[in-house]
Amino acid sequence: MRIALLTEGGYPYARGEGGAWCDRLVRGLPHHDFDVYALSRSPRGEEGGQVAPPEQVRRVLTERLWGAPPAGGAADRSRAARRARDAAFRWHFGEFTAALAGGRDASHPNERAERFAAGLYGLAESAAEHGGLPALLTGHDALVLLETACRAPGVRPLIGDATVSELLTVTALLERQLRPLSLPWYGPGELGAADVCHAVSGGPAMLPGLLAKRFCGTPLMVTEYTVRLREALLAHRAAGFTPAVRALLGTYHRLLAGEGYRTAALVTPGSTHVRRWQERCGAPRERMRTVYPGIDATRFERAGEAAEAEAAAPAAHADPTVAWVGRAEPAKDLIALLHAFHAIRKEEPQARLRVFHLRGASDAAGYLDHCRSLAAQLFPDEAAHAHAVGESPVSFEEIGSPGAAELADAYAAGDVVVLSSTAEGFPLTLVEAMLCGRPTVSTDVGAVREVIGGTGLVVAPRNPKALAEATLALLRGPERAARLGAAARERALALFTVGRCVDAFRESYLDVVAHHPVPREPFWSSAGEPRPFTSPAESWSPTRLAPSLLSGDVPR
Repeated sequence: MRIALLTEGGYPYARGEGGAWCDRLVRGLPHHDFDVYALSRSPRGEEGGQVAPPEQVRRVLTERLWGAPPAGGAADRSRAARRARDAAFRWHFGEFTAALAGGRDASHPNERAERFAAGLYGLAESAAEHGGLPALLTGHDALVLLETACRAPGVRPLIGDATVSELLTVTALLERQLRPLSLPWYGPGELGAADVCHAVSGGPAMLPGLLAKRFCGTPLMVTEYTVRLREALLAHRAAGFTPAVRALLGTYHRLLAGEGYRTAALVTPGSTHVRRWQERCGAPRERMRTVYPGIDATRFERAGEAAEAEAAAPAAHADPTVAWVGRAEPAKDLIALLHAFHAIRKEEPQARLRVFHLRGASDAAGYLDHCRSLAAQLFPDEAAHAHAVGESPVSFEEIGSPGAAELADAYAAGDVVVLSSTAEGFPLTLVEAMLCGRPTVSTDVGAVREVIGGTGLVVAPRNPKALAEATLALLRGPERAARLGAAARERALALFTVGRCVDAFRESYLDVVAHHPVPREPFWSSAGEPRPFTSPAESWSPTRLAPSLLSGDVPR
C-alpha cells in the first residue's frame, strides 16, 4: 500500500510536534510505502534538522508556511488569459470571504460551509490552471473582496467595523494558510498515486488531502492528538491579534476543520477530549475511531520493574519526594505547584520537590526564572540553609529531550509524580509516569481523566489546596500509592504502547482502502479498446513481497 503522510510542523523535522509517534508508525509498517509531504511551520523547526527516515519512506517533500510568499507561476501570455484568471479569482475568493464574514447571504451554517467549500476548491482549481495564488492573495483585489464581505448586510458589528490594517493582517495570514493550494502535489504521479492520504494533524495539513480527494479521488484519513483548531485559537490570542482578526481567522479554522472531518473517510481522534471537539465541528460519529498514541514502553521498562519490586514491601521514605517532569511553560502551572508544595512542606518538613524541565526550551527561560524567584520567596529560611549545606527543598533540574535515558530516572526520582497543567491535550508525560509505575496526582484538564482511568488522583486545576491534599494523601499512604502505581503501569501497557497504536493504524488503512478504492485510469489497447486483466490481482496486494520470493529462492 502507498500512503501519503501529510504533516504540519512535525515529522520529519526533529523538533516537530508529534514527530516521535509518526516515526514509530512508519517504522512499525515496513510492508507499506510512505511518501511524506511536510509543511514547515517556522524557521526554528527547520534549524533542528530532519530525522533519518527508514527505507520504506520513499521520499520527503517539504514546503514552508512562513516567510515571504513564494514566486508566482508562469505568467499568462495574453491579456484575455489574465482577465480570465482575475475574474475566476474574484468570484471564488468572494465566495470564500463571504463564508468567513457570515453575512445575511451566508447566515445558515450549512450554506456557510457550502460557500466556503466552493470558494476553497475554486481557488485550488484557479491555482492549478494559472500557476499559483500568492500574488493574488496578497494583491489589491483580495483586500477589496474581504472588505466588501465584511461590510455586507447582516455581518456581526465586530467584523463589520474591522479597519483596513486589520484586514491587511488577515489577508497576509490567509495567504500563508492557503499556500498548500498552489503546490504541485496533485498530479497522477503525486498524491493521486497514493492509496490513502493520512493527515496527521488538522489545519493546513488537511488541505493537500482535501484536494487529492477532490481532484484524484484519493481517500483522506485525519488523525489528531491535539485539537489544531483549539491551538490556533489560543495562538491568535497569545499573538495579540485584535478581536476582529481573531474572529475572521477563527472562522476560517472552524470551517476548514468541518470540511476536513466531513470529507475524511476516517477520523481517528487520540482521545475522547479531542473527539468531542471534532464532533462539534461536524465529524460524523460513524466515521470516527479513537486511536491512542503509542509510546515506546521499553525506555521505561527498568524504572517500571524497579517500582514493582518496591511495591512488594512499600514503606514511607524519610525524605518524601514530589517530582514534576515536562516543558516549563505557563500552561503547565508551576506556580500552583509551588504554592501547593508550600502547604505540603508545612505538614511534611522533610518533603522535597524536584522540577525536571526539558532541555532546549529556550522560550521558557523567563518563566523558569520567575518560578525560581517564587520558590526563593516561599522558602526563604530553607533557601539560606540550602546555600550553606548544599541541599534545597525545591530544585530545578534540566534533563534531555524526550527519548533520553535520564527521562525515566526523573520519573523514578519521585514518590509521587504531579501534573499541574491548566491546559492539556493528550498528557504524554502522565503516560510515561504510569509506565514507570509511579503514583500520580493530576489536574482535570484535557484527556487526563480518560488516560488515568482511576489509577491516580485527579483534582481541579488552579487549586493549590486540592493539589497539596491529594499529594499528601499518597505521600502518607505508601501502600495505597504502590497499588495505584502498579495499576497505572498495567493500564499504560494495555492501552498506550507502540504495538497497539501501529496495529490500529494498520487495520484503519486496510479498512479505508477496502471501502474507498482510488479510481485508477483503465488500461487501453492501441485500437482504443479497454483491455481488462492486464494486471494480475497480486499487483494490488497491500503488502511487499519477501526478499526470498523476489529472488526466486522459494523454499520447497
